[in-house]
Amino acid sequence: MPKKIRLGILGGGGDSLIGVLHRVASHINDNYQITGAVFNPDYDDNIAFAKEIDIPLDRVYKDFDTLVEEEMKLPEDERIQVCSVLTPNFLHFPMAKKLLDNGFHVICEKPMTTTLEEAKTLLESQQKSGTVFALTHTYTGYPMVRQMREMIKAGALGKIHKVDARYYQGWINEIIHDKEKRNSVWRLDPKKAGISSCMGDIGVHAFNMVEYTTGLKVKSLLCDFNYLYEDNKMDVDGTVLIRMGDHVKGVIRGSQVATGEENGLAIRIYGEKGAFVWEQEKPNFLYKMSDTEPVQIYKPGHAYNTELSLDGTKLPAGHPEGIFDSMANIYLGAARAIRGEKYNDGEFPTIVDGVRGMDFILSTVESNKNGNTWVDLED
Repeated sequence: MPKKIRLGILGGGGDSLIGVLHRVASHINDNYQITGAVFNPDYDDNIAFAKEIDIPLDRVYKDFDTLVEEEMKLPEDERIQVCSVLTPNFLHFPMAKKLLDNGFHVICEKPMTTTLEEAKTLLESQQKSGTVFALTHTYTGYPMVRQMREMIKAGALGKIHKVDARYYQGWINEIIHDKEKRNSVWRLDPKKAGISSCMGDIGVHAFNMVEYTTGLKVKSLLCDFNYLYEDNKMDVDGTVLIRMGDHVKGVIRGSQVATGEENGLAIRIYGEKGAFVWEQEKPNFLYKMSDTEPVQIYKPGHAYNTELSLDGTKLPAGHPEGIFDSMANIYLGAARAIRGEKYNDGEFPTIVDGVRGMDFILSTVESNKNGNTWVDLED
């Protein structure tokens, strides 16, 4: 077993769901050791949380700049090798930029930045540094999503006709209808969240899922947002028509006010030979439909699955795996890349996917602002 990769954590302290998800995922395949961190902006809270999860305190720093400064003083074989950026959106760019410029590998939450120009700048920094950059579009780690990608690549659906992706949640209902709350939560503050709430947080996952599974790029889109209240300028619901080719079209639907919905990411891909259906809340089932045969159900862990799917399956068939395992598969792929080992290009989303995601978010905002007009994405 190769020596564990030294991992730094930025953000994700306290009761953060993202923090727990990343920490557990980093441990699942025994590739990483949390070596340093800045979990919270308040140093006392930072230290208290480090004690709570039993992380050595000598490399728990008062702030991000101190972490970089002190780690760079250490010999290369002792310093942190990769940092996970789990902070609010507005901090992703400055943190990732400084990490790349100092030779650290980066694992970053989405959206990668708050503007397209920032995303392009990060791409330049990453290309210059030659380091690994993994973007945690978590759902690409599910074995059945990877199975779908590989089967489509092999021609299982033939020519694709239509794509329907949605991501529905209802969590922001408790906030959006209360004036004081909606003016205080960071996800509805453009200074912290960026130019979009719904599309920037969950719609971009659906967009990434479309491009990841089909291998096609969204070329243009038309978007219509809903805001609910005049004093809220951040989208909480939206519908996006997409064009992926002359005869390949579809829709991406996102909502944070879909009452009663929990984490409803789902995708349907229709082609000339058949169709695939996958739902995040039932991740171990991939449905293949056609006009001439009964519905087929693919499940993880069976020999009939592709190498990429089986590589992301940790348990025998019939043992459910979930979101922690999905994120762990992204960390596993990043570990292989960091070590210079061979890996499948579907093992983790890259900085290029981050640029694509920011282009998507910006284009949805522009389309809605211009009166629901078609907007071309960059190639």
